[in-house]
Amino acid sequence: MSGFFGSQNEKDQGAFGALRVEIRPLMRMVYMWMTLGLVISGVVAYYVAHSSIMDKLIDSPGILIGAIVGELALVMALSFLFRRLSPTVAGIMFIAYAVLNGLTLSLIFIVYNVGAINLAFFSAAGTFAAMSVLGYTTELDLSKYRTYFIMALVGLVIAMVINLFLNSSGLDLIISMAGVLIFTVLTAYDTQRIKRMAADPALSEDGSLLMKISIRGALTLYLDFVNLFLFLLRLFGRRR
Repeated sequence: MSGFFGSQNEKDQGAFGALRVEIRPLMRMVYMWMTLGLVISGVVAYYVAHSSIMDKLIDSPGILIGAIVGELALVMALSFLFRRLSPTVAGIMFIAYAVLNGLTLSLIFIVYNVGAINLAFFSAAGTFAAMSVLGYTTELDLSKYRTYFIMALVGLVIAMVINLFLNSSGLDLIISMAGVLIFTVLTAYDTQRIKRMAADPALSEDGSLLMKISIRGALTLYLDFVNLFLFLLRLFGRRR
């Protein structure tokens, strides 16, 4: 046998060849960008939380509001205008988003103790890794449940808005549990969706498109991870 693919027929060789050439490079780039984003956000959050910048954030809420608006604008641009952007601009926008999100995430250091933050982070990392593997390897078509995922997300946002006025600890617990469940499932769904995007033949012909899709995919998984982490922190985090 000449190799792993030597025992397969020509059709199988073509299929596995596509997997090797198209999907794996894309996934490597997606996780590379995602990891870079998480590292940047973590470093910024830690630095801001342990510097005089934190006092300025607390005294000037307008800075945080501006950061949140900036984050939303960047997410919208990277999600809907990415084909019009150059890879360089898309990469800069992704890094800028990671910096801004690190700025807002720095607040968790004054709300929760470090032990709770570490526990939530490693729990999120383990869950995310498991669901990414599941989403990449499962033969179940998760896209069939896309409508239900969207409905669940909308319901989660509505519940969070309502609880801003009710301030119910019971509802907050339900929201946190629902958030963990939703973003756990979304991690598998988004991983599978990115894997299938790699089947587009245009990716093998256009390195610029490959880069931009990898950045958008990284943003999607980055958001899944961060939200999973935050809901886990809300669920069992111990406040200061």
